[in-house]
Amino acid sequence: MAKLGKRTRAAQEAFGTASNMTVEDAVALIKKAASAKFDETVEIAMNLGVDPRHADQMVRGVVQLPNGTGKTVRVAVFARGAKADEAKAAGADIVGAEDLMETIQSGKIEFDRCIATPDLMPLVGRLGKILGPRNLMPNPKVGTVTMDVKTAVEAAKGGEVQFKVEKAGVVHAGVGKVSFDAEKLAQNVRAFVDAVSRAKPAGAKGAYLKKVSLSSTMGPGVSVDLASASGN
Repeated sequence: MAKLGKRTRAAQEAFGTASNMTVEDAVALIKKAASAKFDETVEIAMNLGVDPRHADQMVRGVVQLPNGTGKTVRVAVFARGAKADEAKAAGADIVGAEDLMETIQSGKIEFDRCIATPDLMPLVGRLGKILGPRNLMPNPKVGTVTMDVKTAVEAAKGGEVQFKVEKAGVVHAGVGKVSFDAEKLAQNVRAFVDAVSRAKPAGAKGAYLKKVSLSSTMGPGVSVDLASASGN
């Protein structure tokens, strides 16, 4: 087995004793331990007291992080005419209708967010089996089925993050880069936690927020004190 570098060993030792830290301390530890040759993403994972197999316990929503994600988001828009022009002017990377559908059906998916005007949803619906599993299907609940394509495109480009609970009751997302200022990362973390808290479904019983963890792309995770994460 290859020997661990001094920095890796130190990071593992530090994380091994870390538990229920404040958001600020957790962010500082993650930033200090990050050693990859690229700008790692700071990721959040939230364990929720829900069973998403029940419709009344589904958690889904969207949040505009105050300091963005640090990621370049490629946006595709299904629109025609004036709305297509509006999408292009707002900075959409790909705009189309039947031609865009055919491109996606061919297996070419070069975007991270998909937006559609309501009149084109019957067309987009044919792509459900392709876009659905990739969490790219436009949905009015998160503002990606809209006539206001300008606002939707600008939000996607400006740090908007969508979230959806997985089968095990976990929500996860990227909330910035390790190169971000620590205070800005903490603000993003709390904005995300608050958004998930507000999305508490009617069917949730008992404790809703059970655990919050932060990590970098290549680093171990550290649990964060719930009160600190929620800003209380």
